[in-house]
Amino acid sequence: MDTSVLGGCFDPEFAEWSNRLVQRFREGEFAPLLSAVTAAEVEQAPEAVRQVHDELVRMGSEVLLASGEAMELLAAYEDRRILGPKFRNDMLHIAVATVAEADVLVSWNFRHIVRLDRIRLFNSVNLELGYKPLAIYSPREVVPHETDD
Repeated sequence: MDTSVLGGCFDPEFAEWSNRLVQRFREGEFAPLLSAVTAAEVEQAPEAVRQVHDELVRMGSEVLLASGEAMELLAAYEDRRILGPKFRNDMLHIAVATVAEADVLVSWNFRHIVRLDRIRLFNSVNLELGYKPLAIYSPREVVPHETDD
């Protein structure tokens, strides 16, 4: 997951879905993957967000590093100008998740990440370079509504 999901735990618009996803992690239904990118971004976040991140780490979440392979994939995204340089961390989240073969990258970032046109661009590079396509969804798409359970 990216940092927006953690922050979403405390945002009235996203709290229900982010907290439901975190609860699924607590129950062991899903295995959370965090990254060094998320850890760095969380350092600047409010204390409550850092606490959720720390809890997930203590639960044994795998923390993915920005490996050389992920940095090469990031460079390919940058070469294709999928996003501008200001949004390098957004592309790095995707590169790290792709290299790790994550089942899904979960994000509330509808501007740069959870957008069909961007997902297609990222995945076209992924496929061209021999990686599997990465599924990218919002928490609302990952955890069912309570009445759907």
